[in-house]
Amino acid sequence: MNYNPMRNLPAVAGYKSGDVLLLCGELFGRGYANGIVEEARQRGMTIIGTTVGRRTGEGALRPLDAEELAAAEEYLGGRIINIPLEAGFDMEPDASGVTVAERLKGIKPGAAEVEKELPVAANLLIVHSMAGGIPRARLFMPLLNRVFKGQGEKYLASSDFWGGELGKLCDLSFNEVTADSFAHLIEATAGLRGTVEGKDCSVAYAAYGYHGCEVLIDGAYRWQSYTPYLQGWAKMRLEEHARTAWEQGIKATVFNAPEILTNSSALFLGVEISLYPLLAALEKEGGGAVAASVRAECARLLAEGATLETMLARANDYLASSVMADFADLAQWPHHSTREQMELMLSRSAELLAMNANPKDIVCGALSGAVFRGVGRLMLDASWEPSAPVWWLNHDIMKYA
Repeated sequence: MNYNPMRNLPAVAGYKSGDVLLLCGELFGRGYANGIVEEARQRGMTIIGTTVGRRTGEGALRPLDAEELAAAEEYLGGRIINIPLEAGFDMEPDASGVTVAERLKGIKPGAAEVEKELPVAANLLIVHSMAGGIPRARLFMPLLNRVFKGQGEKYLASSDFWGGELGKLCDLSFNEVTADSFAHLIEATAGLRGTVEGKDCSVAYAAYGYHGCEVLIDGAYRWQSYTPYLQGWAKMRLEEHARTAWEQGIKATVFNAPEILTNSSALFLGVEISLYPLLAALEKEGGGAVAASVRAECARLLAEGATLETMLARANDYLASSVMADFADLAQWPHHSTREQMELMLSRSAELLAMNANPKDIVCGALSGAVFRGVGRLMLDASWEPSAPVWWLNHDIMKYA
């Protein structure tokens, strides 16, 4: 592994009206992909989306119906190619005889549909946002709740779960959904590269990774990570796919983004703790109007008697604690949980969340917005003239938000 943090802002990309952003992975809620879609829209790019499809009552994969398609296209602000591209295998009926490899070949008709949508000459940025892979079976959720939320008698060490047969199944599914879908995407769009690049235009690939993040701890930037991050092995596999593509002359880059609050964060309590130092980082890096705006928004969300200074101090105490020192080795990532670490993380998460006036409108939401906007702009600009297969985007570079 070559740790490669982005320390300098990339030059503003030359993407313009008529160029195309293709989003592979459906846009749901407020998350990382919203940032790059919003940035592309502001620059006048044409946005083409895909869908992971929906399931019938019998479990079969189907395209979006007319109402679903209209709503998805309105939310995206572009056309969606209505061919399901759901990665993974956990919902595929065993009796169907369809293998994972055959299933993922379904991407190819979508690539043909994209070619129909491309202007005569356009630069193309293909963004991979597929992630996840927890098998959708009731058996898993009680176990995962114990892994990610368990304390006392309900605590289940992540290493115990990961080493069992169900953990091994999760590992396979995470790899297929989070990582291998990127390799399949690159392979399936080879024809697009030939078509676009033959017109003296560029094709680049960008994917969302996670491999820990540097945040301000005791006033200095230090690498840290949410633990236990069981998708970490799949995220490293994602990086390897980018490196392999790079060696073949394909400009594919994984951008390891900071933690944010997403739709799935309810399961991963504590992942949001490292968001709080972003406020101090924006101010330290001369964020100016951006820092002031984010601070004002965060202050507005506090409960009576709570202060941002107290919130930052309590988050820092957790990140700087001796308990967390055992998880500070980047080379040994991903780390498995310990009972002491989980109890400290979950109790501090609850304490910090209680400082918000409204549990549905919290400081971490405002900070997350700053992150995904910053990440979106950095990804778009860095993809114009790609220079590395993997970048870490830490809090020090988020002043770009």
